Amino acid sequence: LHSLGVHWTQDGDRQNYTVVGADGHFPHQHADLFMGNAGTAIRPLVAALAVLGGDYTVHGVARMHERPIGDLVDALNAVGAQIDYTGNPGYPPLHIKRGHIHAQLMQVRGNVSSQFLTALLMASPLAAHHGDVVIEVVGDLISKPYIEITLNLMARFGVEVVRDGWQRFTIKAGQHYVSPGVVYVEGDAS
Repeated sequence: LHSLGVHWTQDGDRQNYTVVGADGHFPHQHADLFMGNAGTAIRPLVAALAVLGGDYTVHGVARMHERPIGDLVDALNAVGAQIDYTGNPGYPPLHIKRGHIHAQLMQVRGNVSSQFLTALLMASPLAAHHGDVVIEVVGDLISKPYIEITLNLMARFGVEVVRDGWQRFTIKAGQHYVSPGVVYVEGDAS
């Protein structure tokens, strides 16, 4: 977050953090982001970086470079992002350059990883300035409970998603994230 210009502080008891929002853009437009093995973090971050624009390198440990990200990159590049693979196609590391996102309609396969849809959903309010953003799921959606968690969390941050079954999701234009105040984050047991 510091590399992107987003400020945060850790409170005295080491369990509470305060994050100061960046008003829908990252102050630093150039960054080299080492993600370790955080696959759950890299996917939404790549979507946000692609939508907001800049010049970013995203990479991690060797195991991270074996985790697929091609379906997400394909969905973003299809609407104007400029994401290049700097290693094996379909996998990190990635170089994200400023694109021209026209994200009125995005499509993503639903049978590979729910994290790809989660990433597109979370980044969509950042792209919904001039019109609604619709995300269509191609095929059957796996891990529906994880998508339900994403939709609930987005609502908690002030963004409502209109869901047509599990095949079509609409983010109405003009929505933006707002602070929900205090958020409790559970540890990742895996």
